[in-house]
Amino acid sequence: MTNKLDYSILLPCYMEAENLNVLLPQIKAVMMSMPYSFEIIVIDANQNMDDTSRICNDNDVKHVHRSPSNSYGDAFRTGLRAGNGRWFIFMDSDGSHPPSFIPKLISASKQEDNILVVASRYIQGGESANNIILVLMSKLLNQVYSKVLNIHCKDVSNSFRLYPSALLKGFILQCGHFDILEEVLFKMVRKNKHMNIIEVPFSFEKRIYGESKRNFLVFLFNYLKTLTKLRYIGWKEK
Repeated sequence: MTNKLDYSILLPCYMEAENLNVLLPQIKAVMMSMPYSFEIIVIDANQNMDDTSRICNDNDVKHVHRSPSNSYGDAFRTGLRAGNGRWFIFMDSDGSHPPSFIPKLISASKQEDNILVVASRYIQGGESANNIILVLMSKLLNQVYSKVLNIHCKDVSNSFRLYPSALLKGFILQCGHFDILEEVLFKMVRKNKHMNIIEVPFSFEKRIYGESKRNFLVFLFNYLKTLTKLRYIGWKEK
């Protein structure tokens, strides 16, 4: 079945009602300024934990619960099932991904089905508002992943991306946490030899309200585990 919409804007969230109250009107305004059909889908926790559902209703935005668990991986997979656009734009719901950047992702894609666009902190012109220690650790992690998995992308861990949905929906994604972002890049590149990854310089901002839900030790453990698993898949398929 042919998708009727051009873009699905997908926002995984976990107790981000205060931030969504700011972001959703901005996203709608940005998308309505362009000549494309679109939908905005908020992928909430697997049960109501704050006012997210009400805020989505007030902004006439689709609200779904992730399943089966509250992991980021399940939020990502739920978003894949829920979206109906020809292109998917995933972005964080904490304000670190400004809606004003969306037109740059769309412009870079040229609306071609073999192009994946990444908002990149680590190419010329990109930057991050995180402290210097976090930035250095993130850069190291990205360099290791891109080198070991042969992904020609300097920022493999930023979730602000534009994907061709027909390609993305065809994968079985197994990772449970934020490491699903590397898994999807690895599998898209291996399956589509002509996949073109375009990185657009991006300034990563601090969240508007609240504190990050990421646990650094869990984050690091899962990334190292996933790196080993994906590298094994690469060796096995050679």
